[in-house]
Amino acid sequence: MRKRAAVLCGAAVVLAGSLTAAPAEAGVPHAAGTSRAAKLAWKKCGTEDYPTLQCASVKVPLDHADPAGRKITLALSRVPHTAKKYQGPLLVNPGGPGGSGLTLAGFIASSLPEKVAAQYDVIGFDPRGVGASEPALDCAPDHFAPVRPDSVPTSPEVERANLTRVQSFAAACGRKYADLLPHIDTASAVRDMDVIRRALGAKKINYFGYSYGTYLGTVYAKLFPERVRRLVLDSVVDPTQVWYDSNLDQDYAFNDRHRAFMTWVAKHDRAYGLGTDPEKIEAEWYAMRAALKKDPAGGKVGAAELEDTYLPGGYYNGYWPYLAEAFSAYVKDGDDEPLVDAYDGFGATDAAGHNGFSVYTAVECRDAPWPRDWRQWRKDNWEAYERAPFMTWNNAWYNAPCAFWPAESLRPERIRNSRLPSALLFQATHDAATPYQGGVTVHRLLAHSSLVVESGGGNHGITLSGNACLDRHLAAYLADGTVPRGGSGDADAVCAALPDPKPLKSKAAPSTARGSTLHGLLGFRG
Repeated sequence: MRKRAAVLCGAAVVLAGSLTAAPAEAGVPHAAGTSRAAKLAWKKCGTEDYPTLQCASVKVPLDHADPAGRKITLALSRVPHTAKKYQGPLLVNPGGPGGSGLTLAGFIASSLPEKVAAQYDVIGFDPRGVGASEPALDCAPDHFAPVRPDSVPTSPEVERANLTRVQSFAAACGRKYADLLPHIDTASAVRDMDVIRRALGAKKINYFGYSYGTYLGTVYAKLFPERVRRLVLDSVVDPTQVWYDSNLDQDYAFNDRHRAFMTWVAKHDRAYGLGTDPEKIEAEWYAMRAALKKDPAGGKVGAAELEDTYLPGGYYNGYWPYLAEAFSAYVKDGDDEPLVDAYDGFGATDAAGHNGFSVYTAVECRDAPWPRDWRQWRKDNWEAYERAPFMTWNNAWYNAPCAFWPAESLRPERIRNSRLPSALLFQATHDAATPYQGGVTVHRLLAHSSLVVESGGGNHGITLSGNACLDRHLAAYLADGTVPRGGSGDADAVCAALPDPKPLKSKAAPSTARGSTLHGLLGFRG
């Protein structure tokens, strides 16, 4: 998880939870067999943006196979329902793995139609190891300190330098968290969600997940299908590809999105002055990369850091105007200050990012087998690089600790379910982080699901981001369970993508850009 993009996003919120046990709120329907579950004491922790937020915490077993053993603490947030009609808790997750969901609860409650949001307790949570949950992981705080070795291993020396970094990171995780790593995985987080359900006194949960949060939701639905009431999955992980293959698939998709950005820059030559030929503009970008490899901008933006800076543009095209201005200033004027600013806003890793990356690796390395022979990684990534040079090796090193991970890997859950009620899936056709096929695959695996496709869209995380067509389907489903059926091809409904952004007219960020707020909460790499 990278630093959230501060240039466009609203202020990040740190929420402090209550650790006190108390009776659950009166009026919430209780589930049979939950009388011994820990009850939650909610305390006010509202912010200027989300004044009705409340916080609490719940203890869960570190090892769910040993429920009487060691406990860890999960931080929770809530925007309580206000309508007479109450449809239960709506758990929300921003992805990752490693993303904090506390502020997301406030965003979702304020972004849904008021009449719909009022019928739910919108529940955010920091999964085990994340953020305000305790203990929180931070394996090696200096892992992304600039300037890193070039990500492309064009010599044995560069490859060894990168291998040393990732091996050191894996070893540090093993030293600091040997007792935790065997229990930081998706299945454990899913069982935590069921503890949250019991603590809320609910027979069933509603769930809304973005990105990796869709995998969390599908695994919950696999393990506890009778406890799912409504299920929303936005930007869907392909569960048949976790996780080595899915990262290789991303390389091609991110390369396509980077080229889409080059085409957009060419379209706006009047603003950026880099020409009208996307291929020549792309060549200029790689020339910039080569120059920064030799002489890092501001002493901290080298080739690897440049990739970190431009990766967020593959997640959200709202960042393109800022990235294009930095690109243009460097190429045309030799001015690297905007590039350093872009790195600080989009690419640099802050404390939350260090925590997020530690959890990301802990979950992905534990969830599924990874090749342990580095020769396999070298072969596969050089093959991908030949067709997709933009992020292939950067992505490889991001995940490479899994080749040396000190905890044994599990086998991923096989996701297939005919016992669920209707589920609603959202997928953009050109999503790079969770490519389109993932939405189609999960639609086929969940027998009663409906798939809403954003045609021509390339953003990752598409609902509550300004597309009224998508949001109408979301609101209808959460209001009364209505889903589209039929349609053509794989989709039950199709919405047109929003137009690409325009160049900036000023340096100020858009004050009402809901999409940029959402993407700041979702972050990158998940």
